[in-house]
Amino acid sequence: MVDKEKRSRIMQRSIKLGHCICNPKEPCPCDVFKQKNVCLCAGERLEEVSENVPLTQFVENAGCASKINQTDLKIVLAGLPAISDPRVLVSANTCDDAGVYKLTDDLALVQSVDLFTPNVDDPYIFGQIAAANSLSDIYAMGGKPVSALSVVGFPIETMSHKIMNQMLRGGIDKMKEAGIEVIGGHSIKDTEIKFGFAVTGVIDPKKIITNDKAKAGDILILTKPLGTGVISFASQLDRASKEAMAVIGQSMAELNKVAAETMVEAGVTTAMDVTGFGLMGHLSEMVAQSGVTAEIYVDQVPFFEGVLDYVREDLISGSIERNREYAAQFVEVGEGVTEDVEIALYDPQTSGGFLIAVKEDHAEKFVTKLSEKGLNSAAIIGKIIAKSEGKIILTKNLSLKQPTG
Repeated sequence: MVDKEKRSRIMQRSIKLGHCICNPKEPCPCDVFKQKNVCLCAGERLEEVSENVPLTQFVENAGCASKINQTDLKIVLAGLPAISDPRVLVSANTCDDAGVYKLTDDLALVQSVDLFTPNVDDPYIFGQIAAANSLSDIYAMGGKPVSALSVVGFPIETMSHKIMNQMLRGGIDKMKEAGIEVIGGHSIKDTEIKFGFAVTGVIDPKKIITNDKAKAGDILILTKPLGTGVISFASQLDRASKEAMAVIGQSMAELNKVAAETMVEAGVTTAMDVTGFGLMGHLSEMVAQSGVTAEIYVDQVPFFEGVLDYVREDLISGSIERNREYAAQFVEVGEGVTEDVEIALYDPQTSGGFLIAVKEDHAEKFVTKLSEKGLNSAAIIGKIIAKSEGKIILTKNLSLKQPTG
């Protein structure tokens, strides 16, 4: 029921100011009032708002494609005050997955925060993906997650409360699957949906997995296929099949817990998760921080079915171009590497897999162990071949064989 006295009071104030008091960019009466006879500033809500809406149609860039690109991010971070606290073991200086803060000789905190816009239409699945993605930063460092806080941006006045409820429910359920609780959070009113988590984990300071210890001879292993960004973008344009979206949804909601546990058991020292900067963007950080050259065997890189077909149809988002703009300076494209494959290597991933550097004599056994634990897409995709200032060579010359199981 409309509180006419409240509506009149609010609207008189807005009209006197010449602007809507909830949104100074809008006049009063606003378009919503003119079309729906609803005053959002007076606390009235659209009764016909549906909870069954395609979330991806309300965002510009879906998933981790909504993140700020590497070029702009490095400009922003340049010149910020240096960290002098010796208890900070890993910081943003090395562009790693999470920060690490030493508490004692045997215990350190691993902390990260991550949020992005929807890249699937189902709010519950989106919540699961947001949680899995946020946990990956802790897992990638070899840490054990212990708690999480939710971070939400939501157009609460124009979209159903039930959508936000389902997002949170999906995230909480996925966190419980990981064995931790969501102990609080923060929400703001926003024009686009954004969701994620700040996650805290623990780790032995002597067993931190970072992105800067790759050495010549190490084998590179990828644990999930690439192409979530391409398929999500195709879906926004109504060009992706429901089957393709279901496949990537399942993959993105899958925890990287098994890969993390396997890494720790094997004594891996170098790894990172592959997300918004794409495989080339994240690998560029690994080779630059480690001071090495990586050779990538493009024929062995796993892609989700249909991804290269979408790329050939020019379903290439601006986020791919932004990733390529930065990371291409590290990349040398060898003879026979097709443009569609090269482009797909820059595709921003949401809740992607791990890129792991493993000693050569352990690599095939490591992939076999991942496969036995259910990570059937894990594949050897390249090798660290020399010391350098940081370089990536894309080639079709296969010098490695995949394990037969």
